[in-house]
Amino acid sequence: MSSTPPARRLRLGLPRRVFSQVLMMQVAIAAGVAVLATGLFLAPLSDQLDDQAMRRALAIAQTTAAQPQLDEELRTTPATADGPVQREAERIRQATQAEYVVVMDRRGVRWSHTEPSQIGKHVSTDPSDALAGREVMEIDEGTLGRSARGKVPLLDADGEIVGAVSVGIAYDSVRARLIHAIPELLAYAGGALAVGALAAWLISRRVQRQTRDLAFSDIAGLLAEREAMLHGIREGVVALDRTGRVRLLNDEAQRLLGIGHEAVGRSPDEALGEGRTADVLAGRVTGTDLLTVRGQRVLVANRMPTDDGGAVATLRDRTELEQLGRELDSTRGLIDALRAQDHEHANRMHTLLGLLELEMYDDAVEFVGEVVGDHRATAEQVTEKIQDPLLAALLVGKATVAAERGVALRLSVRTSLPDRLVDARGLVTIVGNLVDNALDAAAGTPHARVEVELSTKGRTAVLAVRDTGPGIPAELRELIFTDGWSTKKPPAHRERGIGLAMVRRLAERQGGAATVGEAAGGGAEFTVVLPEALAEPGVEPALTVPSTQQAAQEESR
Repeated sequence: MSSTPPARRLRLGLPRRVFSQVLMMQVAIAAGVAVLATGLFLAPLSDQLDDQAMRRALAIAQTTAAQPQLDEELRTTPATADGPVQREAERIRQATQAEYVVVMDRRGVRWSHTEPSQIGKHVSTDPSDALAGREVMEIDEGTLGRSARGKVPLLDADGEIVGAVSVGIAYDSVRARLIHAIPELLAYAGGALAVGALAAWLISRRVQRQTRDLAFSDIAGLLAEREAMLHGIREGVVALDRTGRVRLLNDEAQRLLGIGHEAVGRSPDEALGEGRTADVLAGRVTGTDLLTVRGQRVLVANRMPTDDGGAVATLRDRTELEQLGRELDSTRGLIDALRAQDHEHANRMHTLLGLLELEMYDDAVEFVGEVVGDHRATAEQVTEKIQDPLLAALLVGKATVAAERGVALRLSVRTSLPDRLVDARGLVTIVGNLVDNALDAAAGTPHARVEVELSTKGRTAVLAVRDTGPGIPAELRELIFTDGWSTKKPPAHRERGIGLAMVRRLAERQGGAATVGEAAGGGAEFTVVLPEALAEPGVEPALTVPSTQQAAQEESR
């Protein structure tokens, strides 16, 4: 194989860089404008110079015709080279630097001329208009060539026409004035072109910096790649301009936020309404991996400022991950409960074995009866008051976990919930979150206790969860329902600050509300009101309102 590199082919045509193309186009435009302006100036300039020459010739002719005794000399002296008319005409011609001053009689015979041999001969152009009393301005050919002419009638003292005066200015002098003006005009045009080229260079340099010296094809390729990337990635992208208004939304961002193209040109508050999501997009809440809830979706947002004063925010859907995290928490709680039961069961078995070895059979029978009775009493107490199986199972499991943590979990005597829940899974999510928070708050306090009360009135269900913890200060009672707000250290598999926000959103989705206040014996009391939580009596309960997980799945399809 030859080691000689192939020769590069010479590429002709426009330069590829935006800087070079913009500079070339602007210089071409400036040159074209300069040439056009010069041409537009020269075209009327020639006509103006012709008009000035004709008017000057007419003025000289009028002055000559107004000379005293000229009409008398025309009538009384012969047409000779040394006659008084010739002398007066030559004097005026030399004084005004005209090409000729011709005085003629009514027959059109010259009495004066620049060339004496032409005196006494008929004029070469038609003098009828001047002899008829009209003044004439024209460009015409004569004995001395092309000239700008002015002709006026010559009147005697009685106002009778006795002849005419014709004055000519050499057309070469008019052309010379025009040619003399061209270099100066071109100098001005060249100066304007130089200033335009300098301005074009400065503008092109700015364009070069802003486009990072890319070619038009590169920019077109980047735009095509950007469109493909923005609409192909599974993350939401929201771009905002320097005024904080949305200027770009990709498909995933529209799906996650539940908005459309109508949001472009509006601020996050106008497009989304007031809330944490709008605060995160607007930059009023700062940080990385910020959690926010939009509808039934748990989103992770990151916001990066851009050089032009705007910002780009990315959104990731963590709804399924949060659901898995909660399921993992439930699984861990169940494992902890099983471990506690196993530990307690081992202790009971050792006790029973000791009673049998000591041949204390009656005591052994009594001990077994008490153990079975306590467990059965706890389960029967829950199922008697809570007829929904999902919610009853949740509370039985939470009671076991609470016992291991040294917290007494009790149902209020006023608790009564029939098996007619419209959204059992949603209520399980609400109760699970509130009970977990109550256990965390009450654990380690003297006489730790958590009380759950579920009551109904018509189709309305009211949930109250009370604990003996430190309580919630009044100034934080609204803030704790904000997405991402928490005082607890987050676990490894998920973030904190979502549970209470989800509780309030689930309640509001059913037309209810979630509030927090102070319990009667100290601690916190969370109250959730669900106006249409129960189906009508005699009607089979249906999930007319989708649960948290189902809503997330439906929206993600």
